[in-house]
Amino acid sequence: MTRFVVVFTLLLLGLFTLELLDPVQAALIQPFTSWLADVSAALIMPFDEHVRAYGRIISHSQTGFAVSIEAGCNGVEAAIVLIAGVLAFPANLRQKLVAIVGGFLAIQVMNIARIISLFYLGQWNMDLFTWTHLYLWPVLIMLDVLVVFLVYLRYLSRDRDPANGAAA
Repeated sequence: MTRFVVVFTLLLLGLFTLELLDPVQAALIQPFTSWLADVSAALIMPFDEHVRAYGRIISHSQTGFAVSIEAGCNGVEAAIVLIAGVLAFPANLRQKLVAIVGGFLAIQVMNIARIISLFYLGQWNMDLFTWTHLYLWPVLIMLDVLVVFLVYLRYLSRDRDPANGAAA
């Protein structure tokens, strides 16, 4: 357990530091965040033709309301927590890669639902938007990370011999 905590902490520090570097922001994080806005708008457009995405902003041409997907709202930080946990826990490379890719997708599906819901909540009720944005969705996103990690641990335990904890 001590090994896990130390490795997890070091990975968190390293990955969060890496994420904050300007070249990483410019090459990966900002384009990814713009892609999230594009996907979110594309999912809304069949139901609302007045939605547009440009950069990391989603706007409504009739109401004038817009949301900007900022750092902390793109799911990258949640994915970093998951990646650090998966990499810190002993498993083979294939198992880790499956967990990271599957977990990242699960986080982003929930995050797109978050972005879309906040886009409409903001047009309807700003107090509810603020509360949901600051309190409800961050908890749900991190709960998603926890559930994915627990599913991963359950998957790993299935492949281990219960008598001695070694791989079967």
